[in-house]
Order: sequence, then structure tokens, then C-alpha cells
Amino acid sequence: MSSTQGVRSPLTLVQRGKRDEGDDDAPMKPLDWGIIGRLFGYTRPFARKRNALIALTVFRATQLPALSWVTALTIAGPITNREISPLFGWIAGYAVLAVLTDGLFHFRQRYALEIGEAVVGRMRVDLFNHVSRMPMSFFHRVKLGSILSRVTSDVSSIRAGIEQVFFVGIVQLGQMLFAAVVMAFTDWRLFLVVLGLAPVLWALNNHFRIRLSRDTRAQQESFSRVTATLAESINGIRVTQGFVRQETNAGLFRRLLDDHSRFSMGTARSSAILLPLLELNSQFFVATLLMLGGWQVLEGQMELGVLITFFLFANQFFAPIQVLGNLYNQGLVAMAGAERVFQLLDTTPDWQDAPDARDLPDPRASGTTTGARVEFNDVSFGYKPGNPVLRNVSFTAEPGQMIALVGHTGSGKTSIINLVAKFYLPTGGAVRVDGQEIRALTGNSLHRQLGMVTQNNFLFAGSVLDNIRYSRPEATEAEVRAAIEKLGCAEQFEALPQGLLTVVGERGSGISSGQRQLVCFARALLADPRLLILDEATSAIDALTEARLQQALATLLAGRTSFVVAHRLSTIRQANLVLVLDHGRIIESGTHDELLSRGSHYASLHAQFVCSGGA
Repeated sequence: MSSTQGVRSPLTLVQRGKRDEGDDDAPMKPLDWGIIGRLFGYTRPFARKRNALIALTVFRATQLPALSWVTALTIAGPITNREISPLFGWIAGYAVLAVLTDGLFHFRQRYALEIGEAVVGRMRVDLFNHVSRMPMSFFHRVKLGSILSRVTSDVSSIRAGIEQVFFVGIVQLGQMLFAAVVMAFTDWRLFLVVLGLAPVLWALNNHFRIRLSRDTRAQQESFSRVTATLAESINGIRVTQGFVRQETNAGLFRRLLDDHSRFSMGTARSSAILLPLLELNSQFFVATLLMLGGWQVLEGQMELGVLITFFLFANQFFAPIQVLGNLYNQGLVAMAGAERVFQLLDTTPDWQDAPDARDLPDPRASGTTTGARVEFNDVSFGYKPGNPVLRNVSFTAEPGQMIALVGHTGSGKTSIINLVAKFYLPTGGAVRVDGQEIRALTGNSLHRQLGMVTQNNFLFAGSVLDNIRYSRPEATEAEVRAAIEKLGCAEQFEALPQGLLTVVGERGSGISSGQRQLVCFARALLADPRLLILDEATSAIDALTEARLQQALATLLAGRTSFVVAHRLSTIRQANLVLVLDHGRIIESGTHDELLSRGSHYASLHAQFVCSGGA
């Protein structure tokens, strides 16, 4: 367990010690053949190159011992017999074999790198596609840094496993097997001594594999927490600096790094013990072979050339042991990365479109823009089981109506919007769009008829023009300018340094928050939606700009069904229906004037709005 689990600060950037979804505590199988087979499946599109690589790998596994064999035959033959003429032939044969070996090694290396890169690319695409299709509830549970670490470091460890562990391992194991066969035919008694190495290697591997597996997995998961904290810290840098939290957060980050270092050091210590033991074991057996073989030569039971041949192949047999030890460590890292990647890929969404879900008919295809009819029938909803945030909510939004949602923070306004957009599904009751239950409709068809402007006014890195066109990538620049003209804010965009071609940074840095909000308005208008959601959409716009936008908003809202969360009465007054929410229930509904005349909860909120300048 991480030592950070003992830290329980309410201001901590991350819930230390808390694992993300998929980071379970089940024992990891060091070499899971199911995972290996699944990884191998990613090479199917490159089957010809993969098969050629395997053939080259097996061939190389025989070439390296063959060089030693030619060397041994050269020493035992022409050199021992002092034959000059045959010696040049053997040397020429050795040179040809060496050139062939190194030439084929070029292709083996290149194919391994190409296949590794191709598999990594496909895997990252699969991760991106899978994550982008997950419902919003997934992103509330899983940290951004955890997703990033799987797409970056975990996938990179898999690449090393493919490029190095698998193919280099075949070469090393093949070299050992070839050398073992030659040694067995050369002198079976000395070979029995070599076989005595097997139980020692098995015992060492069995002792260290569990420890290495545990430390490797903990190392990967601790790095995921480091990445998550880093991403969260950068996203919240304004808050961090505003409350002078740099030193405190740096201390928390150092503790996470200390945890990661502790697990990394644990892996390093285990490796630092295992690898020297493997080498010491090899050296011990070489010394034993030297003693026994030397005794046989001195007793006349073996020729010196035979002993030299045996020792050359003994070197070919023992040399891969340390390499395989290193590969085993890399394999554990790759296996831990693959396990975490496949856990994410295997994460099933909380809900998906029903198999028989159908598209929501779109009247815009015939050139008609009409709002959608939205009904909430006794709807209940909660983000967590047993903790409802909406209780028995019922209302109807007729086509073209504007529905204003009013209430204190936590009253359920955003939850209603999330259900309308099918970002979540109700836990009770039914939501209907144009008379069809939302569960029976495909999410994509609904979202194609939906426009949304939120308080966060999120922009992507790129030009202002690209950000407006995000809702309709095929739109021409003329269509974008027409949408801006309709909003009545063309001069604000022309005032930008390069107009619509002005490049904004990540999250829209480089332009003001009000300008970012205008970009989001233009993006929503360009989509020509039937359903429009405005969630605190005018929060970043000053009163003068909002007043200038009122006519444009009226044009945008005309004929469209809209749901508006707003604190400014200038927006609420225009609503056809105002829903007053409190603790997940509708406690009042009606028009602005009707609710004021009742002198109840809405009238009290109105008085607060007026006193705070919200009118």
C-alpha cells in the first residue's frame, strides 16, 4: 500500500491512495498468456510482415550459434592441424555468414520497430475511440491523468515489450536451445552439468517473479497518480496561485513522487539482486565445466578441440541468461501496462443506446426548423445510487418554447439539462422527445439536433473560425460570417488581431472570457439546432453586450425549444415557462408575471435578484 494513504487533507489535489476505476487489487499474473494473445491480435493487419519477422527472428537464433560453430570447427580443424589452405576457406565462410547475419539483423530490427509502432498506434486509436464514447458519468469517476498515463506511458511500455521482449526473447531462447543441442552431441556428460542449471534458474525465477510483479504494478499505478495530480494542478493553476498553494501542492506532489520512487527502487533492488545471481550462477557452472573438462583433457578422455567447441557453445548458452533476466523485467512492465490498458478498454459504459434504438427524425432535412417537444414524466435521477438529485419531476416543453430553470445551487437545474441532452439516463420515470422515450433514441441523432452554450465556454486550440465551425465542420466561412452577423457581434470578432483567423491557445487563452462566450454563441447558432441549452450562457458577458445580444438571442431562440439556466432576470422574463426548483423538486411553475403575482418562493428569489443587481 502507498504511504500516501495516510494523508487525509481536505485541500489535497487528489484523494491520495484512492485508485481509479480499473486499478483493482487483484493479483496480477506475471505472464498472462491471455493478455499476450490479445496483444498478438493487434498484429493481424500486418500478418505478412509479422510472419516475415518471426521467420527472421528464428533464423537469427540459429545464425549466432552457427558463427560460434564455424569458429570452433576452424580451430579444431585447420588451425589444430596447421593446414593453411583450408584455413582461408573457413575464414571466408565465416565472413559470408557474418555479413548475412548482420544484413538480416537490419530487417529484423526494422520490422520489429515498425510493427511495434503500428500496434501502439492502433491501440491508442482504440483507447481514444473508447474513451470518447463513454458517458459523462465515466469522466466524473476517472481522473484525466489516469487516462493520459494509459495512453502514454502504459502504451509505451507495451511497445518496448513488443519490440524487445518478444522478438529478442525468441532470439535468446533459440540461441540457448541450439547451443544445448550442440553441447549434448559434443559431450553428454558435461551437458548433464549444464542441465543442473535448470532447477536453480527455476527457483530464482519463482522467488523473484511475485515480488517483481507486485512492485512493477505498484510502480505503474503510482505513476498514474503522479500524472493525475500533475494534470489537475495545471488545470487549476489559477486557483493554486490565487490562494498561494504552490508550496503546499508541491509538497503533496513530492510525496507522490516519493511513493513512485519507492516502488521504482523496490523493482530496481529486486532486479539488482536477481541479475547478479543469474550471472554468478552462470560463472559457477562455467568454472565447474572448466574443472571437469580440463580433467578429461589431462586424462586423455577428450581432445582439446572438443573442449574448446564445448566452451564456445557453453558461452552461447549462458550469455542469454542475463539478457533474458533483463527482458523478464521489461516483460513485467509491459504486462502491467497491457493489463491497465485492457482494463480501460474493457470498461463497459454505465449505459449504451439500446440495440433497437432509432434515430430521432430531423425535420430540418426538408428545410423546416421546428422546435422539439420535450416531456418529463415523473422523472427521478441520481448520480450515485441511493442519492437522488431529482425527485418526481414532471413538465412539458412545447415546440418553440423557452423553459427557464431557477433555483439555488444544487437544486437540480444542471441535472435536468443533462437528461434533456441524454448525457445521463433517468433512474425513474421517462423523458420523451417528440413523443419518443429518450432511451429508444440514438444519442448521436439527438445531439445532431442539439445546441449548447455553457458557463465554461470551452474552446479548442486553433483559430476562432475553426472553433465556431466545430459544430458544423463543413460550413463555409461565409456561413460562419452570416451566423456572426445574425448575432449582431461582427465588430467584436473583427476587432480581434487577425479577425476570425486569430489563433487561441488551449481553453481559449489569448482572448477575453466575453469573447470566448461569443464564439460559443456563434458555434451554437451555426448548428441551427432544434433544441438549445443555455447554461449560465451570459455569465461572462457584460450587461451592455448582453443587451445588444437580446435581439440576436430572440432570433436564435425563435422556433426552437430552449432550456435556459440563468441568474439574470432579463433572460428569465422572456421564458414561456419558469420552473422553480428546490432540492430536486419543482415547487413552482408558470410565467415570470404569474409567479411574481403569487408572492411565494419565486417572488423571494426575484427580490434577491433585484437587490443584487440581477435585473
